Amino acid sequence: MTAAAERPAIRWLTPDWPVPATVRALSTLRVGGMSQPPYASLNLGDHVEDAAGAVAGNRRALREAAGLPDEPVWLAQVHGIRVMDLDDAEPVPADAAVTRRGGRVCAILTADCLPVLLAAKSGDRVAAAHAGWRGLAAGVLEAAVNALGVSPGGVLAWLGPAIGPRHFEVGAEVRAALLEGDPAAEAAFEANARGRFMADLYGLARSRLRRLGVAGIYGGGECTYADPGKYFSHRRDGKTGRQATLIWLESPAPR
Repeated sequence: MTAAAERPAIRWLTPDWPVPATVRALSTLRVGGMSQPPYASLNLGDHVEDAAGAVAGNRRALREAAGLPDEPVWLAQVHGIRVMDLDDAEPVPADAAVTRRGGRVCAILTADCLPVLLAAKSGDRVAAAHAGWRGLAAGVLEAAVNALGVSPGGVLAWLGPAIGPRHFEVGAEVRAALLEGDPAAEAAFEANARGRFMADLYGLARSRLRRLGVAGIYGGGECTYADPGKYFSHRRDGKTGRQATLIWLESPAPR
């Protein structure tokens, strides 16, 4: 039996949200790849010191297993707010991507930060954003919704796996930075016995999206830190791999 045959199958979450049939999306779990510890096993990040051949093999295996229409566009994420337009932009460091063309796959890599998928209700454009606390505070969701180019009321959002509020401890300076751009998000923080705060990334993202006028918000509730069998978590493990959250539009069928 070959090593590939011995590996468990690649698995992913399929977002449960009322998008048109033209919109496709998934969020990977950590199993089914060829990377060795501490990156075991479906590490899709090529910036974490994993073996390059293993990462390339994992990406190839995901593309085949999921039937992706093309290689995902793997962003050089920097915790900022730049949105890369996959339709006409040269590759640049960015923390969000948008496309209006079929077959172009937006990809976000995470290991505790929050991946957010956006889709127009019209089914003709999609985006993905990398929303850790720095990106949220700086306005990455606002930038991604704006880049989508439709009224916020015509946008659906899905919140992918991220660190949950029971495990995401932050200091007063992080809380202040996040509340500066969204004072209504006070409820997303709970003081703890150490004089710090437990932060709810999902709650923070929902608050910002609602302020923009995005009412259709789905997902949330997973915790990357609490489930080592399913997810990579940088805060839990330090050196570790990255899962991917992808969204794309299906290409029109040939006539």
